[in-house]
Amino acid sequence: MTPCLNCGADRDRDVCESCGMSSVAAEFSLRRRLLNRTAIFVLGALAFVAVAGRYPPLELDGVLIFVGVLFFVTLGLAIWVERRALRHGDVEKLKRIYYGLIPLPWILSALLLANGAMDHAPWQVEQARVVGKFSMAGALPTRRLVVASWRSGHRVERIPVDRGDFDLFSRGDTVNVTLGSGAVGIPWVVGVTLR
Repeated sequence: MTPCLNCGADRDRDVCESCGMSSVAAEFSLRRRLLNRTAIFVLGALAFVAVAGRYPPLELDGVLIFVGVLFFVTLGLAIWVERRALRHGDVEKLKRIYYGLIPLPWILSALLLANGAMDHAPWQVEQARVVGKFSMAGALPTRRLVVASWRSGHRVERIPVDRGDFDLFSRGDTVNVTLGSGAVGIPWVVGVTLR
């Protein structure tokens, strides 16, 4: 007995009694669903990057690392499901885990969007000294001001800025970092100005 790749039911002949699909049709159906759901997942990851640029959390680098690891683990799981399906192995448990991971980037995007867009608390201004700058070119360029931290237990803060602000500031400048407290409790960077 082998499990049906479409519905997961045990079958002892080529056509599944539960869903009526042959083994070739079930494999095609599984691959089509994997491809469609992977596209939804990738769009969610892109939406997360867009929202993170609009309302960047103070710990943006840590959040992006977490989402990056989640992204590659999920894609690796999709590849593993597809490879096991080619060998006609049992994919039902792995498929359910993969399907459960698909909405996570969309949920995280909505969380960051709600955190910034619904934040009606007064903004907080922190003074900091620029100790360095970081810029990385690419499809999604990254620019950060490295400032001395105002929080206990942190040495520096990496504040995301746009190109104009990045060129405006230099090492040794004192800046005002405007922070929102966040509607769901995630502090986010509103902007940076010269003191």
